Amino acid sequence: MEQLTAAVIGAGLGGSLSIRALRESPRFRLVGVADVRAEALAPYADDVATFTRHDEMIETCKPDVVCVSTYAPSHLELTRAALELPVRGLLVEKPLADTAAGGRAILDLAREHDVPVVVPHGLMTMSGPAEVLSRVRGGAIGELRLVEIECAGWDIVNAGIHWLQFFLALVHPDPVETVLTAADTSSRTFRDGMQVETEAVVMARTRGGVRVVLNTGDYLPIARERTGALFRIVGTTGFVEYAPWENGYTIVADGQPRRDVAVEQYEVALHRRHLERLADLVTSGETDDYVPETSLAALELVEAAYLSHRVRAAVTLPLSAYEPPAPSDWDPGAPYSGTGGGRNGREL
Repeated sequence: MEQLTAAVIGAGLGGSLSIRALRESPRFRLVGVADVRAEALAPYADDVATFTRHDEMIETCKPDVVCVSTYAPSHLELTRAALELPVRGLLVEKPLADTAAGGRAILDLAREHDVPVVVPHGLMTMSGPAEVLSRVRGGAIGELRLVEIECAGWDIVNAGIHWLQFFLALVHPDPVETVLTAADTSSRTFRDGMQVETEAVVMARTRGGVRVVLNTGDYLPIARERTGALFRIVGTTGFVEYAPWENGYTIVADGQPRRDVAVEQYEVALHRRHLERLADLVTSGETDDYVPETSLAALELVEAAYLSHRVRAAVTLPLSAYEPPAPSDWDPGAPYSGTGGGRNGREL
């Protein structure tokens, strides 16, 4: 079996996960790590070449695979640099970019160069969520109607993108059409290079009428808290509760008693599973767009959520066709004066 060489740009949290996975996998040989912070490279300097410039690493190491593991706003530039080498495969951390347009550009560039891409959404590599997906899509709780998600200590863009990508996998290929957000920004919280909310509620609705309600925030009480997040997946004949990162779930369906289901873990999961899937694609000459495209759709949903907060309106997708409404002084909950236009809701 061919062993591929690999290099990682960014030695932060995401980069460290790729570095560990590459070291553990017999499919790869780690040949370089780059980060602008010399102190971030120190833990790796004894046994791998380290660089403070990504272009120097790419030119020196000429890896088969590059992992782009920096903050989202830099992903497009770094992806372009890697493809110019050229490389044979890419891992690009989520979110793909800081905008849906940037994420689209990354996937289009990779497609133009005929280079496979993986985006390391962990839930896509774990046995627990895989069984939840299979059972819900297979009708175990009837027709899917609502997905409710609670997530403490995180935000829409950095963790919510995982949860929204999983929602999109549940409803695939039913596209999201409308997104509406209310957000509190009073704490001026920032996380992973992005300004984020203190707390937010996002409601999105698919063309088929399935809704997702995502509640994120710095401090939230989580029902049955185990992992800081919880999914409630509600159908017409039952529901599933799933705590992300666990290999098990709870199901109530068809009038049967509540049941906790344990699922045997995959031997290989998370970043390593994504990377070994990438190795398969590189050696076979194939591509697999399912996770990258649902990740991009989740990024568009994230961008629409924040845009909805800014313009105080529901946002329709695709974003490329959306025109924000003019600012409005209409104040829901205030008495109607009889002037100023508007429509009578009793006559709808």
